[in-house]
Amino acid sequence: MAVPRSYPPAGPLGQTDPLRWRLSSATDGGRHVWHYARDADSPSAAAYETVWGKDDEGVRGAAEQSDETAYWLGLDLPLKDVSPEAAETPLNSAKKGYEFYKRLQSKDGHWSGEYGGPMFLLPGIIIAMYVTKTPIPEEWKIEIARYLANMQRDGGEDDQGWGIHFEARSSVFGTGLNYVVLRLLGVGPDEPMMVKARNCLHKLGGCEGIPSWGKFWLAILNVHSWRGLNPTPAELWLLPDIAPIHPWRWWIHTRNVYIPMGYLSGKGFQAEEDDLIRSLRNELYTQPYSSIDWPSLRNSISPYDVYSPHSRVANACFAVLDIYDRLAPSWIRKKALERAYKLVVMEDENTSYQTIGPVSKAMNMICRWLEEGPESEAFQQHVLKIRDFMWMSKDGMMMTGTNGSQLWDASFIAQALYESGLASLPENQRSTALLLDWLDQCQIRDNPPHFEQAYRHRTKGAWPFSTAEQSYTVSDCTAEGMKSVLLLQELPHVTERVSYPRFCDAVDTILSLQNPSGGFASYELVRGSPLLELLNPAEVFANIMIEYPYVECTTACVTALSVFRKKYPTYRAGEIERASKKAIDWIKTAQRADGSWYGSWGICFTYATMFSIESLALAGENYSNSSHVERACEFLLGKQMEDGGWGESYKSCETEQYVHNAKSQVVNTAWAVITLLTAKYPDPEPIRRGCRLIMSRQQPDGSWPQESIEGVFNKNAAISYPNFKFAWTINALGQAWKKLPREGW
Repeated sequence: MAVPRSYPPAGPLGQTDPLRWRLSSATDGGRHVWHYARDADSPSAAAYETVWGKDDEGVRGAAEQSDETAYWLGLDLPLKDVSPEAAETPLNSAKKGYEFYKRLQSKDGHWSGEYGGPMFLLPGIIIAMYVTKTPIPEEWKIEIARYLANMQRDGGEDDQGWGIHFEARSSVFGTGLNYVVLRLLGVGPDEPMMVKARNCLHKLGGCEGIPSWGKFWLAILNVHSWRGLNPTPAELWLLPDIAPIHPWRWWIHTRNVYIPMGYLSGKGFQAEEDDLIRSLRNELYTQPYSSIDWPSLRNSISPYDVYSPHSRVANACFAVLDIYDRLAPSWIRKKALERAYKLVVMEDENTSYQTIGPVSKAMNMICRWLEEGPESEAFQQHVLKIRDFMWMSKDGMMMTGTNGSQLWDASFIAQALYESGLASLPENQRSTALLLDWLDQCQIRDNPPHFEQAYRHRTKGAWPFSTAEQSYTVSDCTAEGMKSVLLLQELPHVTERVSYPRFCDAVDTILSLQNPSGGFASYELVRGSPLLELLNPAEVFANIMIEYPYVECTTACVTALSVFRKKYPTYRAGEIERASKKAIDWIKTAQRADGSWYGSWGICFTYATMFSIESLALAGENYSNSSHVERACEFLLGKQMEDGGWGESYKSCETEQYVHNAKSQVVNTAWAVITLLTAKYPDPEPIRRGCRLIMSRQQPDGSWPQESIEGVFNKNAAISYPNFKFAWTINALGQAWKKLPREGW
């Protein structure tokens, strides 16, 4: 392996040797852990293993990096018998792409990958480690600082910090919190990058206007007063379950953040004051810390950050809760905190101390340290699972949006291999068999230990978004996982791994997730009223208070049920038929006037329209016989760019209107190509132009370069899916070769 000349530069604390990093990805069902190969006689080597756990896969001692490790570090990989000549047909391009992608397959059959993008994740875990006095490995400090240096924006005085995600302009939320991270890691305030970031922060109004989640983390660090936050009373958990505002009715991410927030704010916990904390108090604000009127800042949110302003109802509720917070009887508060802590414990035990995501993970970790101490088994388990979220890249070390996107990525490449025909080729049979083995192991076999007590939906038979250990399912993850296994098990060269009863468990879980409207939400059924959205306290996200049906989730469930019914036509046949009809009817009602569908998890209209057309095609609808399909195709054709590709910006998700990217994107193009093919659009030329664009971007080694960010959540937070550029391009090219006339390429 070789380090490219264009490799991103060192950060304020320097740079580690990229050739010493090793990725362990083939143990514990797809767990991703980055190791640094320290010298055996290094005085810190023993401490490293003591604090961060054992190297079960033995990667630290490996003489050379694997292709998988080298690729994700951005190192040069040798061509390895691949012709550097450009592929002349879509099929050959797909073959060449998968020949490269196979090199990145983990030994256990899945594909690892970066799941980064949001810039508000690292602050939580670094603050948690600082306040709990958890040691941070030196290599982590160096590479986190380098990552933030490489992600720092350079767009003028008010845009030299960090945004909510790495493509967004600077905000108080991103700049304030990541400035704090760098200082906690040991970067001095006079470093040139810190001066720029601090000036930017002050230009934006300082941390006086940081959004609520930022206020919370600063209060934990003791550089903000709890009096400057709207209350998050744990007492709401004492309400009867029938109460319409009970937190069990909220969206699962919101309530799992609210639980430890309520506990820690109810305790009034803050870090011990030290010199660094005193210095930060002077650096983060535009006025002297001692003169800040904290209560006046509760609803003070920078205009550079606000995406979802507080409603009048929310502000009125906050005012009432403030009065209650000051007058709350101690016995009620004690009971509420006990209830909240019990929920924290159940979430930890349900997820093997990963929790549903990195934000709640950092908060729960502080809760367990505060309640049970640094030597407790619970806290030590939290420490050991931190590394599951830390991802090393060419730019440095980031924190991922969960412990990965393992199942999600594995499902899409499995389907691409099947749809393109590549799965049947002799040279790919071992790879597909390994993939099926991993998908088999990834299925969740039972419900969580604390199932109903923790207000969890059933998971027996489900597939997760990342790993089975993490224990959460999303409706479309179960659907895509089941569909992938069903398709791969049709191949003659593989051994059946998932049995009929296990598929039935998956179907039971999918059917349990359909709402009365016909649509499928994400983690659970819709439990609360849309009026709860009036109480949204998080100014930077939208649609976070309750579950909502999503076209992507609904289509995934419909298609998976269709594939299952072809294989096993008798199991719950009537219910599957009724569920599918209701779902397709709902998808039609979700179509916009311009013919598109809005995407909530990928960018954006291109993404959701592809999924929607897939479900309509199952009902026998296509361009020639359905106005819904015709309008969708015309919408997409109107967005095709001059070079033949499609390119959509994350801004589409924010504005809910199609926004062109500055250039076409291979992933958006692949989605559009698949849509037109599925719709049986009669003119092949727009499809061919899209395929030619994808083929033209292919590198000599068969890979595609990384382009713009691909995913999104809560309308305003973009997140990366770098494996998409392989799975979806291979799928589109393979389908185009199978479905279009051979002449004309």
